[in-house]
Amino acid sequence: MAGRRFSGRGAKRGRTTAARSARTGLVRVRRAAARDLPALLELEGGFSGDRLSARQFTHHVAATSSDLIVADLAGAVLGYALLFRRRGSRIGRVYSIAVAPAMRGQGLGARLLLRLEAIARLQGLEEMRLEVRQDNAPALALYQQRGYVIFGARPAYYEDGADAWRLAKSLLPPRRRVRRIPARSVKKR
Repeated sequence: MAGRRFSGRGAKRGRTTAARSARTGLVRVRRAAARDLPALLELEGGFSGDRLSARQFTHHVAATSSDLIVADLAGAVLGYALLFRRRGSRIGRVYSIAVAPAMRGQGLGARLLLRLEAIARLQGLEEMRLEVRQDNAPALALYQQRGYVIFGARPAYYEDGADAWRLAKSLLPPRRRVRRIPARSVKKR
């Protein structure tokens, strides 16, 4: 095989084998386990602030009030998502979605979000809410493409003082929706 050349597809666009595999569906989304802790901490290490600690991840792996899922390709964790639920509430909170830098823009964040929504529906939740940095245009676009609407803002919400948008999405079928999201519009800066 010494003289055989591999096609440059993917490499020309800077996509890795993992990125191509993610697009073709070989990535498995599953519930996180204790064995994923080192990979989860490595993913969190790529962010400058507001990181989850080892203790927090360990808690969420076992907690009944949260769902921690990972995107896995042949044992490598490429991303994770965390959903919080409160007893007696019909609202779920997307606490965090993180994707490895090499996998961004491949649809993995959207896939994790869709799985959280499916989990929320199975748990009987009727609405999802989240906060997103106002300067994080790719994440805001993802959420809005998936039906989330801005209903408020939180000034200086993040550790570094950045502001956040508050977003919500109804999980009910259109005929059962009750307008609970405030109708007032929030001006984008």
